[in-house]
Amino acid sequence: MLRWLISRFLPTPSADAAPHQAVPATQIEAPAVEPLVLASVIQDANGLPVFDWQAITHWIARLPDAADHASAWSTAERAWLDHMCVALGPDFRVREHGTALLLSNLEPVVAQATLNYVNKSLQRILHVLNGVAETPGWGHDLVIVFKDKESYYRYVAHYYPDGGEYAESSGMFIQKGCGHFVTMAADLQALEPIIVHELTHACVHHLPLPMWLNEGLAVNTEQRLSPAANPRPDLPKLHARHQSFWNAERIQSFWNGQSFFDVGPPNELSYDLARLLVAHLAADWNAFRDFVLQASHEDAGAQAANDGLDVALGALVCALLDREPSPDWEPAPARWQTVPGRGGF
Repeated sequence: MLRWLISRFLPTPSADAAPHQAVPATQIEAPAVEPLVLASVIQDANGLPVFDWQAITHWIARLPDAADHASAWSTAERAWLDHMCVALGPDFRVREHGTALLLSNLEPVVAQATLNYVNKSLQRILHVLNGVAETPGWGHDLVIVFKDKESYYRYVAHYYPDGGEYAESSGMFIQKGCGHFVTMAADLQALEPIIVHELTHACVHHLPLPMWLNEGLAVNTEQRLSPAANPRPDLPKLHARHQSFWNAERIQSFWNGQSFFDVGPPNELSYDLARLLVAHLAADWNAFRDFVLQASHEDAGAQAANDGLDVALGALVCALLDREPSPDWEPAPARWQTVPGRGGF
């Protein structure tokens, strides 16, 4: 798709996609309030600048005219990317098209194709997840493409707790503060599923979804909109791996989201189990949509599944794995050792 966009729409770029030369602002001005001095909100993310978005939100809340809030937020987004642009190096640029802002050192043709793909994918996601996905009232779809793994992991490490070992990734949607999508420069075909997956997270960010449901929606949407980038697995072999891995103890780490952060088989099999569950539950879209809108990460969506779908989640997993149902497989928040996650990576 990205290659097609390059040949179809370029080399003539649209006016709003012209590169935004980074001249970092020192303050943000808005009517009827004191300017926000950016030095007071810049924080360090392993050598890269991030903003204190809570402080910015409080400053925006002081604006007397609510119509100015969205504009002030967008100005803050642009200011942040300008500061990031300078920190990442002279070959980086900020480009804009439609709802997307892209920070990268990609060649202009590639950058324009990426912006087009982001905008096109957003509209397709809203269609596929009708009644569930929505675009936020403020801001842009922010995309940062780091030039290599080193700079990518240096940045994303800022959002993980110190210590521990975490699964590798090639992209993620970071929810904290100002939601944004990060990835690294790669083959264009490899970028497609990452963009769809992470934009899906952005489109359901307003919902308090459990990790498995959030990731299941993202994986299924990714596979539907970028099928060529998703090779078909050996399903019998994968089913056997699920059967040998999951038990009543491990399934609790799936329900509370912890297994998605673990390295190796727990991570891989968690994403695939989430895919299976969502694919099964979404057969009746109207009922599934109502379930998604009611689901909560606090109990892994168990109550919403019982009320709206007449389904016990633990029993459904047992059925998918050809096991006898057991109450020990149901989500049990009282047994969780970690705070349940909402998904979005």
